[in-house]
Amino acid sequence: MSEAERPLRVLLVSHYYPPHVGGIENVVRQEAVHLTARGVEVTVLTSGESGSVRDEEGVRVVRIAAWNGVERAGVPFPVPGPQLLTAALRWARRADVVHLHDCLYLTSWAAGLAALLTRTPQFVTQHVAMVEHPSGLVRAVQRIVYGVAGRALLRRARRVFTLNASVTGFVRGLGARPARLGHLPNGVDTALFRPAASAEERDLARERFGLPPDRPLVLFVGRLVPKKGYDLLLAAHDADAFDLVFAGDGDVEALAGRPGVHALGPLPPEALAEVYRACDVFALPSTAEGFPLSVQEAMASGLPVLTTDDPGYAPYELDRSLVALTARDAGVLRGTLAGLVGDAGRLAEMRRYSLAYATTRFSWPDHADTLVRHYRDPV
Repeated sequence: MSEAERPLRVLLVSHYYPPHVGGIENVVRQEAVHLTARGVEVTVLTSGESGSVRDEEGVRVVRIAAWNGVERAGVPFPVPGPQLLTAALRWARRADVVHLHDCLYLTSWAAGLAALLTRTPQFVTQHVAMVEHPSGLVRAVQRIVYGVAGRALLRRARRVFTLNASVTGFVRGLGARPARLGHLPNGVDTALFRPAASAEERDLARERFGLPPDRPLVLFVGRLVPKKGYDLLLAAHDADAFDLVFAGDGDVEALAGRPGVHALGPLPPEALAEVYRACDVFALPSTAEGFPLSVQEAMASGLPVLTTDDPGYAPYELDRSLVALTARDAGVLRGTLAGLVGDAGRLAEMRRYSLAYATTRFSWPDHADTLVRHYRDPV
């Protein structure tokens, strides 16, 4: 096979990858699957049980054993062993493109160095800006890491993809070249994440997960850490108006024994899709996000959405009358949610808007086509 006929070879790099539960890992998984479907030879470099396998979708996944002690403190930062750099060099040498997901992680640092040493074109998707973590130490470490490793990776990148305007401003401040920046929304699997086909399907989903059949249910999906705002939702809970449903791992002890609060833990995508169909409203008062994948899944599931009024979301041109964009304040959240669950007409309008928006704006095939076009661009 000639060089021109050979498939494009891409090394995707992520600190975690499914079955680990989280937004970035789900994005990388979908990119890998859809790029593979377009004839791209994809290798994913990540942490996990050490080894290299090709999964059922044809994606080669190379996992490096890592220590995950700080994840228990709400900081998803695996520390891979020294074999990470050897693996990064091996797979970068075989690749036409090295695509890093977020500059914060050791996997990205090693793969970025490997791309430099092997002269392989490097791309970066930066998912978030600085996270205002409650720990001053964590905030300080972020500033140092982004200011040193992040700056180097972003300046060298052939292309930097961002999810919202705030993240774009953040990477520009770190030296990313304006001409190499691009807005690239994530997609969503609209076959999996869809509205309930009937009231009966919704009731069966509630029964499966032990949720009350006759209460308004407000759903939160994400890690139970302050960045995601789960604590604000707990403080905003109006037990007379609605129940809260939490799907995610983290500080599950904070949910225990609270009336009208249902903790489901982390769920695989198929089960999570059912939970979306079981609920009435989606709420995520998070901070320093790109554009949360869970918001996209909720919209594809036809749920009315409440999320933080983040100026970075401006490129998405959301209709503020049909998406509830609020302050990260428990009192504001409580009033907004109570008003929503009590207004059937507005909820119906918001459901229609969410579904129409998701099906027209969040396409994984389009996302993959955009990546391939940029990968092949020599500039």
